[in-house]
Formats: sequence, C-alpha cells, structure tokens
Amino acid sequence: MTPTASPTKRTLSTADVRRETVLEVGMSAFAERGFLGTPTTEIAKAAGISQAYLFRLFPTKSDLVLAVIDRSNERIKEAFVAAAARARAAGEDPKEAMGEAYGELLEDRSMLMTQIHQHAAAASMPEVAAVSRAWFAELYALVERETELTPEEIHQFFATGMLLNVMAAIGATDEHGPWAATLRVC
Repeated sequence: MTPTASPTKRTLSTADVRRETVLEVGMSAFAERGFLGTPTTEIAKAAGISQAYLFRLFPTKSDLVLAVIDRSNERIKEAFVAAAARARAAGEDPKEAMGEAYGELLEDRSMLMTQIHQHAAAASMPEVAAVSRAWFAELYALVERETELTPEEIHQFFATGMLLNVMAAIGATDEHGPWAATLRVC
C-alpha cells in the first residue's frame, strides 16, 4: 500500500501575484481610457511595479490587452456555467439564469467598459478581433450546450446581450422614456 500525498495549497509566486494585480489594474485602467488610450506607465504605476517589470510579465502592450480581454470573457464564461448549473439544479431555465448573470456582470462598470472597448478595438486591432471571435465561438458553444435553444434563439440571446451592453454604456434607464424601458428589458 502506497501512502497518499496530502493535498497542498498552491502558493502563487511573486510573478503570479503581480500578474494578477496587473490584470485587475489593467482592466480598470483600460475600462476608463480604452486599450489604445491607456499608457502602460499608468498601469505599472497603479500596480506598484516598474514599467520594465510590467513588460517582463507581459512582453508587449498587446499581450496585456489580450490577457485583460481573456480575463473579462473568462468571467462571463464562469458566470454562465455557474448560473446554468444553479438553474438546472432548481429546475429553472438555464437561458434565463445566464441572461440574469450577464446583467449582473454589467453592473460592474470595469467589466462593461472592457467589453465595449474590446468590440471597438477589434475594428483596428486584428489580434483583438481574432481573440474576440474565439471567445464568441466558445461562449456560443457554451450557450448551445447548456440550453435547448435553436440557432435563432441563440442569436437572439447574444443580440440581447449586445443591446444590454449599449444600454448600460449610455446609462439608459426607464426614466429616459418608453424606448429605454422597452430596449432594456428585451
């Protein structure tokens, strides 16, 4: 009989901790000024590291941008998976639960603006467009797997999510009139 190893908690290295800090600071900074309008010196300073060390963690600004986009979309994926599991366990509709989870994510201004800047940057940054397409494909497959939606219904699910992005970004509320109330609830 061989002894079993006891599970050990993984301790992050200093570089891993710094990388996490840079991603969080980067998401917030990019949300404020966009990917192209945010200098890396600002992110390094906010993270408490030198710009040289930032570039050791992320060799190019593009690498940092892509990592922030991955982080943002990973949060969406995790929220969808968790919401679908909770809904299924409660005998509820996973689509509705995932939609509500996305709405909750959009309450985080950094999350919302990272999504908005991601889509805008895709028009001029081919590497952002490629990563965005890959994430849309992954999220589409997730929604397809977790629901019984038809392709047309999946289209509507994503179209509604994009409309919610716009409505949240422009700060439209029911007080802005019937048009806002209608478009916010789709």
